[in-house]
Amino acid sequence: MNSNTLQEAREIAARRRDLSDWFKRVLIERLSLQLEPEEIANDSPLFGSGLGLDSVDALEIAIAVETEFGVSITDEDLHAFRSVNTVLDFIEERMPENV
Repeated sequence: MNSNTLQEAREIAARRRDLSDWFKRVLIERLSLQLEPEEIANDSPLFGSGLGLDSVDALEIAIAVETEFGVSITDEDLHAFRSVNTVLDFIEERMPENV
C-alpha cells in the first residue's frame, strides 16, 4: 500500500468514526437513551436483543436521519435499520456531498 492509499484509508476511517459518533449522539438525544456513545457497539442490533428499540423508536430514527443527515427514507429503506453500521452504510450511500 503506497502512502497516498494509506492516507486515503485513514481519512475514510476517520470520516466513518465521525459519522458513527454523530449518529450515536443523535440516537442518544432523540431517544433519550441513558448511554454514552462508546457504550453502543456499531454491530449491535438496534432492535430486539441489541438496544431493545421498538417501532416508535424506528420512526424517530428515520426522522432523525432525514433531518440530521439530509437523507430521505422510504418504507423499503427500513431494512437498513438493523444496526449502527447498516444505518451508517445507508447514510453514506445517500448523504448529500455538502453535508
